[in-house]
Amino acid sequence: MSSEVDVVITGLGATTPLGGDVASTWEGMLSGRSGVRRINGDYDWIDRYDLPVKIGAPLAVEPTEVLPRVQSRRLDRVEQLAIVASKEAWADAGAPEVEPERLGVVVGTGIGGVTTLLAQDDLLETQGLRKISPLTVPMLMPNGPAAWVSLEFGARGGVHAPVSACATGAEALAWALMLMRNGELDVVIAGGAEACITQLTVAGFVQSRTLSQRNDEPERASRPFDTGRDGFVLGEGAGIMVLERAEFAAARGANVYGRLAGAGLTADSYHITGPEPEGIGQSRAIAKSVRDAGLEPADIGHVNCHATSTVAGDVGETRAVRKALGDHPILTAPKGSFGHLVGAAGAVESIITVLSIKEGIVPATLNLENLDPGVELDVVAGEPRKVDLQAAVCDSFGFGGHNAAVTFTKA
Repeated sequence: MSSEVDVVITGLGATTPLGGDVASTWEGMLSGRSGVRRINGDYDWIDRYDLPVKIGAPLAVEPTEVLPRVQSRRLDRVEQLAIVASKEAWADAGAPEVEPERLGVVVGTGIGGVTTLLAQDDLLETQGLRKISPLTVPMLMPNGPAAWVSLEFGARGGVHAPVSACATGAEALAWALMLMRNGELDVVIAGGAEACITQLTVAGFVQSRTLSQRNDEPERASRPFDTGRDGFVLGEGAGIMVLERAEFAAARGANVYGRLAGAGLTADSYHITGPEPEGIGQSRAIAKSVRDAGLEPADIGHVNCHATSTVAGDVGETRAVRKALGDHPILTAPKGSFGHLVGAAGAVESIITVLSIKEGIVPATLNLENLDPGVELDVVAGEPRKVDLQAAVCDSFGFGGHNAAVTFTKA
């Protein structure tokens, strides 16, 4: 496996609580919009089960407004999101002409088709076997988003579906990089998708005391690094990149956003939900990603942080960043704007990282009013900051002790 293979980004696609595509999501980040709102009017189970959390970050644009009706009915919501973002990314890349055997897919999800699972279980219990859809299993299986993306674009070079909780989106990009380095693929469609705003997932997160209950101020609820943070806001979305061997992209005259230069994957092996207190696994992932890119810590000017707005996690992450890179990188945390997209988080936030490098501007961390004194690094707040970036890291961490970091550089 050769690390000398140059991998570039030629297409971006997203659907998020800020917008139905990359452009509207990026504009929302720069303008300081929030995708968080009160949702109990849209999800009747919130009041039916008397759940204390009434807020969330649903999509800004429904996938059924974008996809054909017949196709939408065959897909779980998470699969719909993956297709929407993949179509945008593929078109953005100029629909590369590539041999099917040289085209791969790596699209992950943290939870999978939970909407289908719950709905079909209700049907079985209330109306019996005859009402169960024959598409139930392909709609609920976690590899469904990756499989449908491969069918959409005719990918025969391998289809992979990493499932690593909140680290999934970043880990998908890491695996895509490794696959391209083995020389078997010219193009990979990679990223993550998640659609799990359901009664069971919200109730489970409530019981684990990880969700914000700032119901009266939804737009101010997700506040990474702020002293007033009280948990994350559950969102949904998808982020997809089209990655190509640099030679392949150059031969067809493709537009290039930047390079996916390195990746680092580690595990804490500490606790099923809590991060290792000293951030050792997190710092190792970041450091490995930078080394893998052939860079030094001093080369990294920016870190797009996982920072979910939980009391313990945010400060611990900044310790890991300092341990791996030092005090110089500037930080931002997109979850202040659109909540926690779980398996899609690392992919969407990687897109923001790439655009930050390309456009020379880092979006502000929304709702950061009083920086936690334990955060001893420079966090962009208030207004976006113009900065000349040559390289940046996006990190993601998930339940189970999964740590993933990816390093991007200028084209």
